[in-house]
Amino acid sequence: MTEINKLSSQDEFVGYYLLKELEVKQTNNTPPKDYFDIVLCDASGQISAKYWDVSPTDKETFFPMGLVKIQGVVQTYRERLQVKIIRIRKAEPEDGVTLTDFIRSAPIRPVDLIHTINQAVKDIADDEIRTLVEFCVGKVEEKLMHYPAAKTHHHAYYAGLAYHIVRMLEIGDFLCRQRPFLNADLIRAGIILHDIAKPEEMVAQLGIVSEYSVQGKLLGHLAMASNWITEAAIHSGIDLQSSKVLALQHMVLSHHNLGEWGSPVQPQMAEAVALHYIDSLDAKLQMVEDALDTMPINEEWTPFIRGLENKAIYKMKL
Repeated sequence: MTEINKLSSQDEFVGYYLLKELEVKQTNNTPPKDYFDIVLCDASGQISAKYWDVSPTDKETFFPMGLVKIQGVVQTYRERLQVKIIRIRKAEPEDGVTLTDFIRSAPIRPVDLIHTINQAVKDIADDEIRTLVEFCVGKVEEKLMHYPAAKTHHHAYYAGLAYHIVRMLEIGDFLCRQRPFLNADLIRAGIILHDIAKPEEMVAQLGIVSEYSVQGKLLGHLAMASNWITEAAIHSGIDLQSSKVLALQHMVLSHHNLGEWGSPVQPQMAEAVALHYIDSLDAKLQMVEDALDTMPINEEWTPFIRGLENKAIYKMKL
């Protein structure tokens, strides 16, 4: 079977893939005809696809998160590869393929990621800060084992959120050693809490986000996490006016930095400034790494990366 990142323009292929996204759309013809607008994925990456000859039966047969066998041809559309599907059928038990074969996941075992996060919580010296963090982590610890960090932007795969947190903790530990004026407890806590509500903001299966929850749409993960800190303080008998509660809420609410990126306030504490740039650095470098890892093997430029101002990245060979 041909992996997605090995497909080239004009390739004709047959293989099994996961329907990561599927939407019924209509052509501009008169009369308009239904077609499938699809995102195919496997463990190596994803690619957009079109299936033009959609029948009423097809619309009752194929749905997102289904495994399919496809015969297709790779074309170039607007400088990006796209698959024209010639034939498609659902995968059958005798095909010997399973859903987990087609899921991208973090390069570190989820159980090890969770262990690292829990150890970082224990390393928080301040009792009240540690108590607040433990409460919030406890609300989603089971989901942290498999949830992605985002729908598309970065760490958008199985256990991606835990991987993102762990990589940020590594950067944070380095910065605290380099710049001792930073409060290490707040840095650790802010890193762990900054996206902690994402498992309740998004609806995901096997690391693939299908939609956003009602809470996610109406509140968003920044407001939800800030509310959890308040809930944790009430539950633990910690004064809601405590500077520690305020500091954690500010770090969570400001970590996107700008209003157009979702933050109601900008970072106005040293640790909040650090958190924003730790988050941004890890997210942006992961976008680059993921784009390089999943790009077609014979290409020199990645697709345009939305989170990097729609820049493509050149794969330098030295």
